[in-house]
Amino acid sequence: MMGEINKDILGLAEEYENYVKEQRQHFHIYPEVSGKEFETSKHLKAQTKAMGLEIQELKGTGFIGILDTGRPGKTLVIRSDIDALPMEEAENNLKGPKVCVSAVPGACHGCGHDAHMAIVLGAMKVLCCLKNRLSGKILFAFEEGEERGCGVESMVEALKEWNPDGVYANHVTAFMDTGTICADEGPRMAGAIGIDMTIHGRGGHGSRPDLSVNPIMAACQIVNQLSVAWTTRIDVMKTVTLSIGQLNGGQQSNIIPDDAYIGGSCRFYDIQEAKKAEEIIRQVAQGVAEVNQCFVTFGPRNKILAPPVINDKKLAELSRQGIKEIFPANTLISDVKWFASESFSQYTMTFPSVLNFVGIRNEEKGTGAEHHNGRFDVDEDALRTAVIATVKFAVDFL
Repeated sequence: MMGEINKDILGLAEEYENYVKEQRQHFHIYPEVSGKEFETSKHLKAQTKAMGLEIQELKGTGFIGILDTGRPGKTLVIRSDIDALPMEEAENNLKGPKVCVSAVPGACHGCGHDAHMAIVLGAMKVLCCLKNRLSGKILFAFEEGEERGCGVESMVEALKEWNPDGVYANHVTAFMDTGTICADEGPRMAGAIGIDMTIHGRGGHGSRPDLSVNPIMAACQIVNQLSVAWTTRIDVMKTVTLSIGQLNGGQQSNIIPDDAYIGGSCRFYDIQEAKKAEEIIRQVAQGVAEVNQCFVTFGPRNKILAPPVINDKKLAELSRQGIKEIFPANTLISDVKWFASESFSQYTMTFPSVLNFVGIRNEEKGTGAEHHNGRFDVDEDALRTAVIATVKFAVDFL
């Protein structure tokens, strides 16, 4: 039989479902990009204060809402990112018009952070109603600039002062069906390596390439040699992806430029293989450049930018058991990994943490387009599922 508090969680989540959808639509219509979430932060703070919670300000737009039960116990952090992407949004998803679209040119919640904020506000509403039946503290961490990683360090430093016993977060996922959740332990989202290099040659007239040193030729060879190195030197059992997204050099067809630029990224789950890949990138670039009488300078992003997100075993198991207890049997799925990267990795490195995937794909509604895509959309029926999972975890944890 379902316990009384589980029935209350379900009932309260249904009661606040429209509120959660309204909040998600507000954030979606008025997106703000990383580090500039001024109105978003103001709105979140107003909602938090309206629930009677105190606020801890952080430098920038991030902040922490504090729910103190007044009784001794553990401290749980529930985290949401708050920034949008610098991209244009399509008015249609995969099937037709979206419920709402961005009203801000050049900004779009194309990754689901609008849903994350709404879910946490909904969970906050429910947990405030259950406050008298809980012990300890819940910290609602609203992190600025996840897409650029500009707010995670200040948030983690602020949370260290609270010495939390655990951190919980959700990420909506377009490759999982609405009504499903994955709460596996271990690696969940990939770490990232940046590729950021400039090849320096000597420019000149296109009619006499022998009097110049063409950095574009060297850059092309570096890209080709990296692909060879990836097939011969990276452990086939420890996948490291290689993506070159920029190869820029020159402005005119008959002018050899002084410089050419290569930009890209790699994703990984094994940190030792990532370190090896980082060294391969440097070795290949420097060696090929030298053969071509060029030299290379590496930019600040040419390094391991983020470790993988690794879920704590005990917290993942607690979440899975709670999901089994409160949801239908087909809700919980497993063996899901995602090669995108997330600043939540900084939490998993510092505190016991768990990041759950919440499905938002619904073919009838046209949701399921890839993240960071103009046609990306959220099935709002998934929001209540995420609120219930979040609250259930908090109740069980505390």
